[in-house]
Amino acid sequence: MGTAEPHPASRRLRLVSAQGAGGQPAPAPVSDEELLLAFQRGERGIGLRLYEHLLPVVDRTLYRILGCREQDHADLVQGAFEQIVGTLAKRRFAGECSLAGWASVIACHVGLSALRARRRERKVIDRTPGSPEPGADPEPPAQGADPERALSAQRDLEALRRHLAAMDGDRATALLLHAMGHSLKEIADLTGVSVAAAQSRLSRGRRELQARFEPEAAARRDPARPEEPR
Repeated sequence: MGTAEPHPASRRLRLVSAQGAGGQPAPAPVSDEELLLAFQRGERGIGLRLYEHLLPVVDRTLYRILGCREQDHADLVQGAFEQIVGTLAKRRFAGECSLAGWASVIACHVGLSALRARRRERKVIDRTPGSPEPGADPEPPAQGADPERALSAQRDLEALRRHLAAMDGDRATALLLHAMGHSLKEIADLTGVSVAAAQSRLSRGRRELQARFEPEAAARRDPARPEEPR
């Protein structure tokens, strides 16, 4: 997995303070509760500690949704953290789930918005599906994988992301969280709805995604049959 390019100093998270008292890095809290308390108190270095605590899940979530780290990846990470910080500053995080789980939901929304923006852009700029952007860090192929099967899998992933971008945001988020290994109860807690509502979003999302995929699958089986317009 590649690494996103660092932000210029002027684009760094505004709350980041790299050093604690005496010029030494501030110790990281051992729990969400301690981290949140430090944030509420405005302790020195809390921005950096929050960033280091949540960066892995934010970066991983964006990568899974987008499939690569394009030139704007660092900006998407920055945007996710701005929303996370804004949520915490307004005390909208109820603590019913882990801080990392809440950050993954915010990153999901940022990633889906980026997918939609790129989908609109592709209507203006023709790009070959499955090909990385200039400067992108694409998903690496599996070692020893059959090239033809790898290309087919890449096309499936591109189609999946395209359909997710076109779907209702709540349903797409439920599908993504489920794919990341979250249980139905966790999805309900993370998105602030009842288990029944989460189940409904997940079920409807699956049906919608299947309905979107079926015309493409039929077109692949019968090349003479035109695909649905994208």
